[in-house]
Amino acid sequence: MSRRRIGFWYRLAAVLAKPPLVALFKREWRGMEHIPAEGGFITVVNHNSYLDPLSYAHFQYNTGRVPRFLAKESLFGSGFVGAVMRGTGQIPVYRDSVDAANAFRAAVEAINKGECVAFYPEGTLTRDPDMWPMEGKTGAARVALLTRAPVIPVAQWGANEAVPPYAKKDRVRLFPRKTLKVLAGPPVDLSRFYDREPTAELLREVTDVLMDAITELLVELRGEPAPARRYDRRRALAGDRREPVARAGAGDTAGNETAAEGEQA
Repeated sequence: MSRRRIGFWYRLAAVLAKPPLVALFKREWRGMEHIPAEGGFITVVNHNSYLDPLSYAHFQYNTGRVPRFLAKESLFGSGFVGAVMRGTGQIPVYRDSVDAANAFRAAVEAINKGECVAFYPEGTLTRDPDMWPMEGKTGAARVALLTRAPVIPVAQWGANEAVPPYAKKDRVRLFPRKTLKVLAGPPVDLSRFYDREPTAELLREVTDVLMDAITELLVELRGEPAPARRYDRRRALAGDRREPVARAGAGDTAGNETAAEGEQA
């Protein structure tokens, strides 16, 4: 979607959101050259703050290619927020759906029309104690294999320092001014997965490749090594004290398929 097609609602959202972002935060943006100038594509982004969708959207808005987010269906109700979500073309996710192909049909259609669809593969704010990307859901992998569109990994850091995940009001710290860092990388090569049956194992492998790409960018932003093993929220919620599965780039891959849906805010 070119800048001239951004539309009224996205421009209105930018008018409302950009001034406080510019006033309250410093920016460190890199990798805009990796955002395709035309054609449909996917971005996969880490999620560590309620603020980071605004930070990332600001970054990509300035490239002229606005993202369409997958967001939980409840945000599309009545009121101003719902009107903005609908007007800007965001895509509702129905969390009780078990049919990933139907759940992400709108995303596939948008990409095939030449638009950008942004995924938070973790499905929610990271639960990793050190805020590294945790295990991802397979929705982005499914859509990537269906469309074969470029998949651009994006890492961000800094919003979590101002608005930590799950922070209460008195924990929000805007001063001194924090730096919102966003780094986009080159497209992830998924060609070796094309023309293969999309089994649970294949989708998990593709998802791990995408999460590794995001993690490597975050390593560059943070200037410190990532853990060898990724936090697995499903096991933690189940009270399973086994070690999380290893990152695909750090050893073997593992994990069973679950529903691809999740909070995509």
